Amino acid sequence: MERIRAEHHKMAQAVANVARRINETMEEDRDFLDLSDCGLISFPDGVFKMLRSCTDNIHKISLANNQLKALSSKFFLTFSQLRDLDLQGNVLTTLPQAVSGMEHLISINLSNNQLTVFPEHLTDVKSLQYISVEGNQITELPMEKLSSMSSLKSLDVSCNPLTTDTESSSHQFTLLT
Repeated sequence: MERIRAEHHKMAQAVANVARRINETMEEDRDFLDLSDCGLISFPDGVFKMLRSCTDNIHKISLANNQLKALSSKFFLTFSQLRDLDLQGNVLTTLPQAVSGMEHLISINLSNNQLTVFPEHLTDVKSLQYISVEGNQITELPMEKLSSMSSLKSLDVSCNPLTTDTESSSHQFTLLT
């Protein structure tokens, strides 16, 4: 019984922490929402409601070091003005197709997740300049699609068990392996 009470208390603290951070973002009219290290296993639906009036003002979100297994299409459709998304240190295995509609996204950090396949929808994001998928389980890269991304400046694929020949393809970006 004591263990259950402790778990409920811990969960209530996490919810309060998330609510406090959202309120700070809104009250201080910040363009950055930091929900890193909050113990999240999914993006809370309540956040969409709380931030409804200012989602267009949010240009950077950090959800780093949680236990996120997935992000919904609703997340990417709601935060359509995002320029910088930090998702490192979660347990993501994929991204929804909705990420391809992110017209302003410049940087995405997917380091240290559980991706086994490179999220190809990212190759449709014309504004992307920096992608990090370091420390995942990716074996192959869609080099042809990546090479056609005119804005891409840097792709970090280090610490992945790559089988793709990255040397022979021509690309204009820095490839960190």
